Amino acid sequence: MQGPGWYPSCLTLLPAGTGTCRTALEVLKRGGNAMDAAVASAATLGVTEPYVSAIGGGGFITYYDARTRRVYALDGREFAPRRMRQDSFLDPATGKPLPFDQAVTSGLSVGVPGTLAQWDLALRRFGSRDLGALLRPAIRVADRGFVVDQEFHDQTAVNEARFRDIVPTRELFLPGGKVPEVGSVFRNPDLAGTYRELARRGTGWFYEGGLGKEIVRTVARPPVDPKATREVRPGLMERGDLDAYRAVPRKPTHVPYRGTDVYGMPPSSSGGSTVGEALNILGNFRLDPRDPVTALHYYLEASKLAYADRGRYVGDADKVDVPLEELLSSGFARERACQIRPDQAAAAPVAPGSPDGRYEPCVPPGTQTRALAFEGPQTTHLVVADKWGNVVSYTLSIEQFGGSGITVPGRGFLLNNELTDFSFQPPAPGQAPDPNLPGPHKRPRSSMAPTLVLVDGRPRLAVGTPGGSTIITTVLQILVNRIDLGMDLPAALAAPRATQRNTPQVFAEQAFIDRYGRDLAARGHRLELFPGPPRGVIGAATGLEFLRPGLVQAVAEPTRRGGGSALVVRPAR
Repeated sequence: MQGPGWYPSCLTLLPAGTGTCRTALEVLKRGGNAMDAAVASAATLGVTEPYVSAIGGGGFITYYDARTRRVYALDGREFAPRRMRQDSFLDPATGKPLPFDQAVTSGLSVGVPGTLAQWDLALRRFGSRDLGALLRPAIRVADRGFVVDQEFHDQTAVNEARFRDIVPTRELFLPGGKVPEVGSVFRNPDLAGTYRELARRGTGWFYEGGLGKEIVRTVARPPVDPKATREVRPGLMERGDLDAYRAVPRKPTHVPYRGTDVYGMPPSSSGGSTVGEALNILGNFRLDPRDPVTALHYYLEASKLAYADRGRYVGDADKVDVPLEELLSSGFARERACQIRPDQAAAAPVAPGSPDGRYEPCVPPGTQTRALAFEGPQTTHLVVADKWGNVVSYTLSIEQFGGSGITVPGRGFLLNNELTDFSFQPPAPGQAPDPNLPGPHKRPRSSMAPTLVLVDGRPRLAVGTPGGSTIITTVLQILVNRIDLGMDLPAALAAPRATQRNTPQVFAEQAFIDRYGRDLAARGHRLELFPGPPRGVIGAATGLEFLRPGLVQAVAEPTRRGGGSALVVRPAR
């Protein structure tokens, strides 16, 4: 469902159904601000979208504070246990990387969750309500239940085999031993009880108290059915890892682009740096809405170059040296832009550039870079604005649909598998170092890109999407659609998508292939249908635009992933 609406700066939109949207509206109507509403919505998403959003995961927030007129970034990304090493995802029997599915469904993949620490930081710095009050709507939904839709049914069905092998997961998500039917009511009293205890005890119960002990015990000894043949490896998490975890305020990335200021999430996310670099590259070209094929050619080529640099240089900036300032410099962008030919796509993968501060008019194109690492597309995104003009763009995840597949017994939530975002294997001798190898208390690289666009210091756009490593290209394409190609925001979100992540082929939605495939193929682009999941669907974005003082537009996907939800307190007539 697409729901544009207007009211003086007071709205919320999410891709997860009107129930979660109404949670945010309830908070706003009662005088809460945007950050309060975002936290309450995320808590409700933990009930209604438990396979992508849970307190067993993490996320990233970009926030515009109307009082200071500044943008802030809050990093709630999970980090690895202290015992994690570069070779932790190698099979000791063979010396080769673990099969991906075995790594996912394991305690080894579980990072120290960051969501609750992030909520605590966000509310202390920018909220006006305490966490206990904001958990109440989610507790109601968990107690009363919600009606199972096709998306929830399908996500459960995809996970049915591994859910059956893990006892508390089977008991919770396969009630009566079956995948919940569409139209049935799904309740989660365990999660309601967990939220009540968090409201009473605070987040210290999770990171320093009894719930933390239960999490560590679950990770170290996954509760697998003794009859199951699946090997579910134990994890490395210890009590001290939870105690050591902190959500971190960061300086957001910032690039000027055609009269706007675009702010994003810095490392350990690669969202802000890669979107920003690609925009800087595109700034060297004139993109004409009368010639969308040429504009899309430049979009795909800029994405290709920025992804090459992402893979080579971006990781957890607390643990590796990320040349962020140079990656986002105009000099580096000009050097990269000169490799783009207007009539011919470069053969991919292209080599990374050299963000060293010494920029030539052009550098020779290369053909060697490391392969694109797998990053699950199963995230979710929400945007909230309030009547004071504060804006939250928030992307959160537990990685795969269903995360690690491991539910904390009696607690009603799944644990993430975010550590599979690390590179599994160290580079061979003589190869360039990999900034995204596992390490103690290191955050795996993410592509989450909650993005804010300002004009003259005031919010103009807020946008984000789920989609794993396609998040970056989805956000970038929406910005190009809106800023360069003259689409309004509903059209910019609904337009067919393509993603180029420095791979030999461009993966695209069928409508994109039908509309642009022949012309782009003439320039050397090899288009193929995006394999998913879900097949042929890239992202599920939400966005808002401040059209003028007192007039705000909220937009969600019309059809992708079942359609999104965009509601406001008082829609225009």
